[in-house]
Amino acid sequence: MIQRWSRDQVLALAPDAPSKKAAQGVATPGKWSLRGTTGDVVFGECKGSGAKPYLAAVDLTEPAYRCSCPSRKFPCKHALGLLLLWSADEVPEAEAVPPWTAEWLAQRADRAAKSASRVDAARAEAARAEAARTEAGHPAAAENPDGVAGPDGFDSAAGLDRASGVGGVSGAGGGGLEGVGGAHAVAGLGGRGAESIRHTRVAAGLAELERWLADQVRQGLSGAAESDWDGLAKRLIDAQAPGVAGIVSRLARVRAGDGWPGRLLEEYALLNLLAVAYRQRAELPAELAQTVLMRVGFPVMREEVLAGPVTRDRWDVLGSRDEEQDRLAARRVWLRGRRTGRAALILSFAPPGQALDASLVTGTTLDADLVFYPGASPLRALVATRHRTPEPSAVRGGGSVVAEGKVPPGVTPEEAMEEIAAVLAGDPWADSWPIVLADVVPEESALGGFPLHPRIGDIWRLLAVSGGRPVTVAAEWTPRGIRPLTTWDEFEAAVIL
Repeated sequence: MIQRWSRDQVLALAPDAPSKKAAQGVATPGKWSLRGTTGDVVFGECKGSGAKPYLAAVDLTEPAYRCSCPSRKFPCKHALGLLLLWSADEVPEAEAVPPWTAEWLAQRADRAAKSASRVDAARAEAARAEAARTEAGHPAAAENPDGVAGPDGFDSAAGLDRASGVGGVSGAGGGGLEGVGGAHAVAGLGGRGAESIRHTRVAAGLAELERWLADQVRQGLSGAAESDWDGLAKRLIDAQAPGVAGIVSRLARVRAGDGWPGRLLEEYALLNLLAVAYRQRAELPAELAQTVLMRVGFPVMREEVLAGPVTRDRWDVLGSRDEEQDRLAARRVWLRGRRTGRAALILSFAPPGQALDASLVTGTTLDADLVFYPGASPLRALVATRHRTPEPSAVRGGGSVVAEGKVPPGVTPEEAMEEIAAVLAGDPWADSWPIVLADVVPEESALGGFPLHPRIGDIWRLLAVSGGRPVTVAAEWTPRGIRPLTTWDEFEAAVIL
């Protein structure tokens, strides 16, 4: 049985503000000639402008949405309206779903089985390749700092755009947009020759960057113009270092902000550190070398990630944020594992006008296998498998299942600071990390000793939920301050901030 979502959680799924308003317009029982729920599925028939009603259904276990209306928005207003009715306990229980819903669920199960088979096949192929390398006496891919390569399926997840203080997708081509940017990612990197050519180009581009940075510091920070950064970014694209080019292209935003001299110097230092680390990558630990390559913009195949080790846990969905970057819409969803305590970031992208992934609902908990992209402080992950049955580790003495609260476990501010320090020690370029602070009293400009990000606006909703009392708050840490994502009220209901 799925725990009932709050109105906030449902409305957070809307693709835009007009969809929220339209959903509330159809969230009345009189609009629905049929509605019901089996606990895991909500279905209904909504009166439309035509003779036939619109058939809407939501599989709450993922969730997934289905509607017969012609809307291109996802989820549409009918699915959202049905969920609003369900959240208000206005959808009656049903013993079975109608045939059209059963057919949709069967199709979903078939697709899930085929997807699982592909993942299993990829893992088996990876195991065979590893065994062949071992038998031949060749080093494993993890020991090869230049082994992070492949065609288009990469997303570096470099985190927040430091230059703007707004979440960004690292890279301006192959270094940050999954399934996009192959033009900058050396077609057919399967050959070592092509890979070597790319490394030669990247090395030349980053050597120029080091010289340019030295000139900037020597001549003074105020000497650079926006055209200088644009020109350098274009040359880095030509050098096939799109991740670095993306960082450089956003430096103009730093110059336009408050306190820009110190922030610009910080960005220059991190860029120089990345260029030097790439030049000396053969001397770095394997995981840090992989991080450097991904920050520069070298691709990692999605299939390669899915073939890696899985981490099963009950993952709390802490919050999400949508943004527009490089002409693509991006959605960032942060998770924390209840047993492992691991942080995870799920990224999805869509061209303008198309729907982003809405399968992760803030405030819910999913039992799933996650696979992480490689790196010194891995955060970006893919959901490999979702499980409908409780994880075995949730069972305690006597075979009884311990009931979990809706509020995710949190840490003290001091423990959160120690975690972030460890993250930065592994990946100095990390600029986004999810944390859950327990028993903190929010203030107007700080939370648990962490300063708030200057661009989040007011936090009156968080202050109202707290009422001066300690609360649990999920937040996104960034170098400029934290962004509160979600808190929980006295009834353990998620309140999206």
